[in-house]
Amino acid sequence: MTLYEKTWQAVRERIASAAVAAGRDPASVSILAVSKTQPPEAIRAAHGLGQRAFGENYVQEALDKMRALDALPDLEWHLIGPLQGNKARAAAAHFAWVQSVDRLAIAHRLSAARAEGRGALNVCVQVNISGEPSKSGCVPGEALDLAHAVAQLPRLAFRGFMGIAAETADAALQRAQFRGLRLLQDRAREAGLVADTLSMGMTADLESAIAEGATMVRIGSALFGPRLPRRIGKVGAGMSDTGDSGND
Repeated sequence: MTLYEKTWQAVRERIASAAVAAGRDPASVSILAVSKTQPPEAIRAAHGLGQRAFGENYVQEALDKMRALDALPDLEWHLIGPLQGNKARAAAAHFAWVQSVDRLAIAHRLSAARAEGRGALNVCVQVNISGEPSKSGCVPGEALDLAHAVAQLPRLAFRGFMGIAAETADAALQRAQFRGLRLLQDRAREAGLVADTLSMGMTADLESAIAEGATMVRIGSALFGPRLPRRIGKVGAGMSDTGDSGND
């Protein structure tokens, strides 16, 4: 068994145990492999183990990997880092999902830039559930209005909410923050929105997230090992590409 096989098996076992403890079907929780800073070879190895969905924080870094892995079938790319307006066109053209929409202006740019032939761009509204200034996302009180507005835009498909809990050993606090996001999902559904995705939970807190209803957990270090330093090159220090350090 290879190193990646061991880590993937361990993560799947954690997810299954957490789901069973919450009275849920483990199949109701999917893995988004956070591949930011990882080389294409790591993604290729994960693909060989059956993983298809990968999360990237930086648009340009992701584009480099997309080109390197162009021949690999069925890859699904998710943007999980904050999106600047000048990157919206590239994000709309190349990603299947953007999970970090936190303001209507970005949603409008994505909608305008998405080619009709690509099908709808899947979108999650990112909510700052921890209230920390260092975290991206709209405030919870604005999330439902933003979700309704996104759902009305052409070439976008509103899918649900994404959030990052505080880094703390207090599991009760984490659960309370995740619960707030799930309640937003409940309200969105009651209002007639699809809201089938609740993207929350990472390596350190996936059990708390699954207990509160996560349908997608964003896992990086538990799958690939410690995050690598961001490489300087095509994604250089002078680029305006930004990302949220809170995404595993």
